[in-house]
Amino acid sequence: MNGKDRFHAWVGLGGNLGHVMDSMAYALQCFDRRTDCSDITVSSVYKTPPWGKTDQPWFLNACAKLSTEMEPVTLLQFGLDIENEMERRRSEKWGPRTLDIDLLFYEDLKISMPDRLFLPHPEVRRRAFVLIPLAEISPDLIFEGKTIASLAEEFEDGQIIKCPTEKLWWKNKLSSYSDQGSV
Repeated sequence: MNGKDRFHAWVGLGGNLGHVMDSMAYALQCFDRRTDCSDITVSSVYKTPPWGKTDQPWFLNACAKLSTEMEPVTLLQFGLDIENEMERRRSEKWGPRTLDIDLLFYEDLKISMPDRLFLPHPEVRRRAFVLIPLAEISPDLIFEGKTIASLAEEFEDGQIIKCPTEKLWWKNKLSSYSDQGSV
């Protein structure tokens, strides 16, 4: 990767505190404003039950595919910077959050950097809140020898609720954060 090539990356977004749709829209707009990111495809928004720690409010989740010149670690750090700007607090594992941005896939790279970055994201297979929106935008993406669409079908139990949104909900949403500078 030399900084001039474009690579496909997939990110998951979600949260359950504050104005989550605004936060997700703002994050996607931050990616879209960068000259080293383009061709962003975003799923619908889904209301999902909490995972891991279940005694908290339901989440809103979405996934996005983008073309980027950023290296995986740089892309991950950009997402973390946006989370920090949205006042994400990491006080408990799987706890409530204003915004969570996970780097799910970066082309077909396999990376293992403990306490930093794992690609593909190791929990993809277990998370309906990732698989269902991801299947909407990249059904043929392969994880552990299966398509994302086939993995998502294993979770179609009515627990994941598709929210009524416009196709470009994230671009058309005037975020309450739009007056702030982007990261």
